[in-house]
Amino acid sequence: MKIAKSIVAAFGLFVLNTPGFGQTSNEVVITGVRFAYPLVEKWIGDYKAVNPQANIRIETRTITDPQKYDLLIEAYEQDKESKEKREYVSVGRYALLPVANAKSAFAKEYGEKGLTEKTYKQLFFHDIYAEKDKTLPENYTVYTRLQKAGAPVTFAKYFGYQQQNIKGKSIAGADEHLIKALLKDETGVTYTTIGLAYDPASGKPAEGLTIIPVDLDGNGKVSKEEKALDSRDALIASLETQKVKNVPIEYIHFSIDKQNTNAEAKKFLLWVAENAEKDLHAFGYLKGETGRLVGDKEKLESVLRK
Repeated sequence: MKIAKSIVAAFGLFVLNTPGFGQTSNEVVITGVRFAYPLVEKWIGDYKAVNPQANIRIETRTITDPQKYDLLIEAYEQDKESKEKREYVSVGRYALLPVANAKSAFAKEYGEKGLTEKTYKQLFFHDIYAEKDKTLPENYTVYTRLQKAGAPVTFAKYFGYQQQNIKGKSIAGADEHLIKALLKDETGVTYTTIGLAYDPASGKPAEGLTIIPVDLDGNGKVSKEEKALDSRDALIASLETQKVKNVPIEYIHFSIDKQNTNAEAKKFLLWVAENAEKDLHAFGYLKGETGRLVGDKEKLESVLRK
């Protein structure tokens, strides 16, 4: 009797530790930069509509990534070591804009005046050597990210700084938490993505925010045309077709570990590479340079389908 019980117990342990027990073998876990989640959720929904057996979910990134995941979304260029271990597809680009609480004195003045590069740098960065704009008011509060993240890294790098050089109140959490903090503070100013600066349904500036115009052509002043920020789609079209200044732009990267054997994760990543572009504008993203996504897809096909 004891022997029989031992056999049953051993079989139970074997089953519990068998890969796939208690979960579907085609489960795909995605994590990474949180401002991309709405777009990724759209892709998951569309993919499952034609692949109903797929079990794909986002596991929210906190201070660190989850212990186990298949696909990673990142918002800044990865280092050489990461590129050696992972295969990447650059699905589109995001742009960063200065925004202020719509009730703030800063919004009222600079929503009309706009920011030149000199004023922009003085507003957001600690730099004792930078040329000062003496007209910049003092009644504003800059908000920035506490942890290392794609948006602040990209924002600082564009202007020649590092994330730790961004001044202001550091907020833990994701990029949307900067917006929440700003909306509670009538002196608040920050930087954010187009997807967070504009209402996703109407394509108009999000309620409570004033998007601050910047000197796009670098001539030292902000023109009437550069102040036209009421339409998300018009702004995206302008950023895609013109060479602009004072707007940090970086790629969103989707990647998989080269050693990952999850066939459904590979299949989904290839599907994203094939279908990503049609959804980018609606979620506030720019398309990438001509041919880059196609090139990434071809590389993925040759590597992941081996």
